This record gives sequence, structure tokens and C-alpha cells, in this order.
Amino acid sequence: MRVIDFLDKSAARYEVTKHPPAFTAQQMAAVEHEPGQYVAKPVIVKADGKYVMCVLSACYKIDMGALKSQLGAKSVKLAKEKDIGKIFDDCELGAEPPFGNLYDLPTIMDKSLEEDDHITFQAGTHERAIRMSMDDYRKLVEPKVLEFSYHVTS
Repeated sequence: MRVIDFLDKSAARYEVTKHPPAFTAQQMAAVEHEPGQYVAKPVIVKADGKYVMCVLSACYKIDMGALKSQLGAKSVKLAKEKDIGKIFDDCELGAEPPFGNLYDLPTIMDKSLEEDDHITFQAGTHERAIRMSMDDYRKLVEPKVLEFSYHVTS
């Protein structure tokens, strides 16, 4: 996995856990016994023809209008699954880590994650998660922070 190699080379502190298969960020939060606020999910969008990784909390959804406005884009739409599979060829589909920089994608992080002390995310498979400090994540990815999501209540 590209992300594990990257973390090892960076000397960042992180923890990998194994869990039953989880196919959504909210499912992973449940099996990891982690509040959804701390589980980061990457969502790939195509803004004016270019792919962008949006990172937000599991319990949030993208406000496409806000994202479009803040990116200054004419059009923003979700990337197609087949394209995501090609970009993240070392990952199971839907288990991409929130490291756009490893895949030559600009990464934007939602402001709702900004104050968190740590994040948990899929490690490229539906059965492994990585937990690391938010400070380390931000140093390694250098995401642009924008406000583009809203909390989903169940």
C-alpha cells in the first residue's frame, strides 16, 4: 500500500487496526468504535475537468454548491467509480486513504476536521484502518482547508 510506505518513510506515528469489512466511513466508525467526526472519508470530485480529493468527516456530506463556489469552478461533479479505480490502483474501491498528494491530486479538507486531534481512515482495504494525529496528517498532506460540508443526522 502506497500510504503505509509513505507513512513509514515520513517517520510519522500511526497505528493500523484490523476490523471486520466496512464499506462506508460510517460503518468503519462503528466497527472501530470511533465517533464519525474523527473518521475521514475522501470523496473524489471532478472540478472543471480536473480531479480533486475532498476530505470530510464520515458524518458529513458535501455541499456541492459551496464546494463549487469555494473552488471558483464552473462545474463540480462526483468522479465516476471506474475513474477512481484507475487513480487508486493500489486500493480496494471505496477504501482510498485521504492522501491526494500520493496520487497527484490536490487535497482539500473540510473545516469541520480542522480542530480534531486525530483522524482515522481506510488504509487501502475495507478491513484495515489507520489512526494518526491530525497535526501529522496536515504536515504530510498539506491540504487546503475550505468549508464545503454539512452534518448528516440519522
